[in-house]
Amino acid sequence: MPAYHSSFLENNQTVGNMALLPFKTQFRGPAPSFSNKELDIIDEALYFFKANVFFRTYEIKSEADRVLIYITLYITECLKKLQKCANKNQATNEMYTLAISKFDIPGEAGFPLNSVYAKPNTASDADLMRQYLQQLRQETGIRVVEKVYGEDGKPSKWWLCFAKKKFMDKSLSGPGQ
Repeated sequence: MPAYHSSFLENNQTVGNMALLPFKTQFRGPAPSFSNKELDIIDEALYFFKANVFFRTYEIKSEADRVLIYITLYITECLKKLQKCANKNQATNEMYTLAISKFDIPGEAGFPLNSVYAKPNTASDADLMRQYLQQLRQETGIRVVEKVYGEDGKPSKWWLCFAKKKFMDKSLSGPGQ
């Protein structure tokens, strides 16, 4: 059975070889504005997460798939942090801290998928990519908290059980973190 791919194929802007897709967000950043009320790339990644996380390989069919891969890996990092959180407020604070903490972008030594992502061409492209990924991380963290802590405010074991899975046998955090 093949992995699920992004349906956002009509991207206008790229940095490196990753699409800069619009998404609904409450955070400031370079993401293009999202006009319709349908699903965005983060919703799509959350929807496909439980199925895609089991794949060791992933065929990239578009630049949007690279965004989907990054979000899937980031969701796993979020779930690792959320395992230690007792309530929704603590989880929200933990996700914000994770989102704004220092992270590597494609082309830097610590980035786990440098073979899949192209290094940004210029310093301004690298800055744009870092800002976009940070905005993506912030919004993804908020949505993961909503999924995991649902209506009752208790963590869902049906989400947290995926914290140990490694999509494509990769992790955005270094070994031992």
